[in-house]
Amino acid sequence: MGRAQERTPLRHRARYLFDRTLARSTGTLLGWLALCCLAVVVPVSTLLVWTDPDAPHSLAGRLTQVWRTSAETLRLGAVAGTPARMLLSVLLGLIALLCVSTVVGVVTTGLGDRLTELRRGRSQVLERDHDVVLGWTDQIFTVVSELIAGRSRGARHVITVLADRDPAQMDSALTAALGVTDGVRLVCRTGAPTDPDALALVTPGAARAVVVLPADDLDGDLTVVRTLLALRTLLGADDARPAPRVVAAVHDGRYVPAARLAAGPRGTVLETDRTAARLLVQAARRPGIPRALRDLLDFSGAEFHVTEVPDAVGLSFEEVALRLETSCAVGLLRPDGRPLLTPAPHTVLGPGDRLVTVAHDDRRAPLTERWARIDTSALAPPAPLPDQPTRLLLLGWNRRAPMIVDALRASARPGSVLDVVTASPEPAHLGDPSSPDGSAALTLTHRTRDLSAPEALDGLDLAAYDSVVALGPDWESGSERADERTLLALLTLRSWEERTGRTLPVVAELRDHRSRTVAPLGPASDVVVRGQLTALLMAQIVQNPELADVFEEIFATRGGALALHPAAHYVRPGHEAAFATVVAAALERDECAIGYLAPDPHATRPYDGVLLCPRKSERRVWSGADQVLVLTTGQRAGPGTDAGASRALPAQRPERGSPTRRGGPA
Repeated sequence: MGRAQERTPLRHRARYLFDRTLARSTGTLLGWLALCCLAVVVPVSTLLVWTDPDAPHSLAGRLTQVWRTSAETLRLGAVAGTPARMLLSVLLGLIALLCVSTVVGVVTTGLGDRLTELRRGRSQVLERDHDVVLGWTDQIFTVVSELIAGRSRGARHVITVLADRDPAQMDSALTAALGVTDGVRLVCRTGAPTDPDALALVTPGAARAVVVLPADDLDGDLTVVRTLLALRTLLGADDARPAPRVVAAVHDGRYVPAARLAAGPRGTVLETDRTAARLLVQAARRPGIPRALRDLLDFSGAEFHVTEVPDAVGLSFEEVALRLETSCAVGLLRPDGRPLLTPAPHTVLGPGDRLVTVAHDDRRAPLTERWARIDTSALAPPAPLPDQPTRLLLLGWNRRAPMIVDALRASARPGSVLDVVTASPEPAHLGDPSSPDGSAALTLTHRTRDLSAPEALDGLDLAAYDSVVALGPDWESGSERADERTLLALLTLRSWEERTGRTLPVVAELRDHRSRTVAPLGPASDVVVRGQLTALLMAQIVQNPELADVFEEIFATRGGALALHPAAHYVRPGHEAAFATVVAAALERDECAIGYLAPDPHATRPYDGVLLCPRKSERRVWSGADQVLVLTTGQRAGPGTDAGASRALPAQRPERGSPTRRGGPA
């Protein structure tokens, strides 16, 4: 027997009938609106008239009063008399209501369209001396944060972001990451940075600087080149016209020459992958380097400056370095803009030479009346640094891994070993470890394992490794949560440290800066956020364009010349000496000391305490565990080194020759 059909409630049927009627046309909607108004206004007006003691006593008088009350309520006029007069009054009221409604509708629509346009981020920014950031990647938070930190105190500043995203979401993300920024206004506009019409919205011609972020997609470098071409279309190719400083970055060094041509003579192009690979290699050899570089390149402490010291003309570089009490001299900037870093101590400063220093602010550093005291009894005798074979473990593979292998091959001592563990078959770039180019000094082995599994490191003698480098997959690999596998590898390594009671230096590459806070790091472990070093360099160049050549010399020409060396290489352990003694010893070794690291064995993070720019007169007892942060001569590009290294930070002036390191004024 069939189930009896349930009766639909009257309320639901009435609601369905009402909805269907409203959906017919606008006229039907107006009719229902008029009917509902009359259904409420007329009964209430009638009740008011019949309860009014002063109302007319006749029925006709009361009906007329009801009409007047209803007409006044509906703004239809209150003319009484013959039906024709009343009809004309209603018609006149309707016409007046239509006109007023039309005006209100036009104004409301105009305001609504304008608000929608503003929310879409399509209005033009009319600012001057503002900073423009093009593109949206994980690096934007570092770049914008450093641009805010580097501004002059009390100065009003505007930072404009143009990306092909919803402006409200961009503004919310930046506000949530950066917090309240007094004196700084963030303006977000939507549009493709490769479109000249969209670029015109942020008025780049009136900006102080334009930062082009490297895109994270497969053709991101091509997008950067096209963005620079679109920017060039707006700014023009005339070098004589005032134009903003353009700072861009690409992932692959093969696109650096094209990007440099598109950026023009006022542009600086950085290569992110090779810079990150060098930093990972340095961090693997010396724990504490990533933190030292972050402290040196952000605006929260000491950073690089170019200062004028008129009193230094005619003095040797050694005398100037030892007469600067609160800043550390690392080189010179010649009158033609050529940097001369770690010059010979006897190099004499000439007219127009400026000092490249590391200081806590950009104020001109005065020279003291006399040299700082040097404790000659504490000086360590000159001796080469210990350079023993190393054994490294590389977990994971991405596009920066071949550069890491090349850097290790170029500097490995005979007997060094690199064990590579990847989830895929043997990468082709590992090549033949017995090739005749000197790479035989480094023995390479490969294992295929699932790095996300807890047993991935079983069978490896972790205690035999000097350091471990953990890499995450690239963005184009399809994994939007690329850091999770790296965090799992770090968790496994941290578990081994806790189980064995040993300390294993580990450096991990992460994509998201927020992953740093949850990374399970050991006492000697550190994190390199992908692209963060490049973002810090970009912000530094925006604030001081003259530093572009200085950074080129440090990170490209010299292949990463910042290093942590044992303090025993400069002063005798157990002796009390001023920091000036360390500076003098470093100058004798063609190095410039800019700080030191005194590891605290009782601290959770003993390698996080790099002290930059201590006072020259500061005295302390130096121990064998102390390390000194120095700017060295580095490893210059040339035979036997990576040919792509010299393209990592291309010079602003391509026609200029390589600077001569030694000698007096050019």
